Amino acid sequence: MKGELSVKNLARHFKLRQRGTLFARTKILKAVDGLTFNVAPGEMLGIVGESGSGKSTTARLLLGHIPSTSGEVTFGGEKIGAVPNLAWRRMRRRMQMIYQDPLGALDPRITVARQIEEPLVVHFPELTPDARKARVRAVMGDVGLSFHHGERFPHELSGGQRQRVIIARALVMEPELLVCDEPVSALDVSVQAQVLNVFQDIRERNSFTGVFISHDLKVVRQIADKVAVMYLGRIVEIGRPDEVLHQPLHPYSRALVSAVPRKGRPARERIILSGDPPNPVDVPSGCPFHTRCPEVRPVCRALRPELISDAGRTVACHLINDPSFAGVPVTKGEAA
Repeated sequence: MKGELSVKNLARHFKLRQRGTLFARTKILKAVDGLTFNVAPGEMLGIVGESGSGKSTTARLLLGHIPSTSGEVTFGGEKIGAVPNLAWRRMRRRMQMIYQDPLGALDPRITVARQIEEPLVVHFPELTPDARKARVRAVMGDVGLSFHHGERFPHELSGGQRQRVIIARALVMEPELLVCDEPVSALDVSVQAQVLNVFQDIRERNSFTGVFISHDLKVVRQIADKVAVMYLGRIVEIGRPDEVLHQPLHPYSRALVSAVPRKGRPARERIILSGDPPNPVDVPSGCPFHTRCPEVRPVCRALRPELISDAGRTVACHLINDPSFAGVPVTKGEAA
């Protein structure tokens, strides 16, 4: 289907050589380990999880910035990264990314307008200079920037303005697939709200398939049509925002939701996970979450749960059908 993003058994493993010993050994870091999901045309998937869960690596894999170890990513029926160079260049202009750090993504020596125009020069050489400038003016207006901002250099803009420039540079290509990697995490709360409102307005006017990566559950609830929770390179739960953020099933999802500040008197105590996430170089056997799970059972230590869909919910946990499972779903309003 045109505009559909399909991911099957996607994995990215890095080889690490241990030094300081007589015989150097190679270990495998499983940054992403077997992701499978679909994003329908025009749908926005939100990916959440703590630092080190593999979210940013997933973003780079989706756009072909790094090769996968196994699995495949297809968009609009075409396999990303597996087409000849010329065809890949034509496909690449259909996909854009909004980066987390605008200062790192922008060239400090080039004016903002030229940086927004640059992708058009590379991918649409048939456009005249006047046509390119007209498109740049239009997209800058869409993100709330006036054209005089375009004559400035990145360091002369505020953080919110620089983030709008990053959004404009992605949208000037009129992408069919947009991947956003923590696009508002470095901004103040008030600036976050401004940028998110701009993003929502543009999305309503321009239909595109998207992936929005964030550690902020409130932001994801505002943006996403569907939410995926990642832990140690794997997805542990997928569902609609009202499901995952109000009635999470996986114990890790429940711990994430319980950490969101709530207005008024809390309906239940916050779930405090013990210890730190395991070393991704030495992932424990069975369920990777069992070393921190407050509801761990013997089966969790022995068998790795698969992501299974049942009654409209998708979760990877042995305890879902266990009548002794003591977890209580989060009531609506607790994650508000």
